[in-house]
Amino acid sequence: MSYQIQKNPFIVPTTDGKYIAEHFGAATNQQANLSLAHMIAPPGWSEPFQTPAFDEYTLVIRGKKQFIIEDEIIVLEAGQSIKIEKNVRVQYSNPFEEECEYISVCTPAFSMDLVNREG
Repeated sequence: MSYQIQKNPFIVPTTDGKYIAEHFGAATNQQANLSLAHMIAPPGWSEPFQTPAFDEYTLVIRGKKQFIIEDEIIVLEAGQSIKIEKNVRVQYSNPFEEECEYISVCTPAFSMDLVNREG
């Protein structure tokens, strides 16, 4: 078949209130070259700093998302996108009062073995 429709994404279990639905990637269909996920970060959410061994593209759909890339703080709003190169130190967060809904694409696919979170 020349296409695949994803009707049942893998819902990643989390302990921080973040919703992650991986439509394609290592957890969903063992695809290692790319992952595509729909995410919703609650107000006040954050992750530790990390230095991923993958490029990550983010498209904000609703709300705002904060990035600390190296020492620079960047805030994206709905309709904006960013590409963060692999092996760059970054922290993702939503320090704002509303949810942030976004799409994330990682190349190669996201994996805990490649994310290199600190602490």
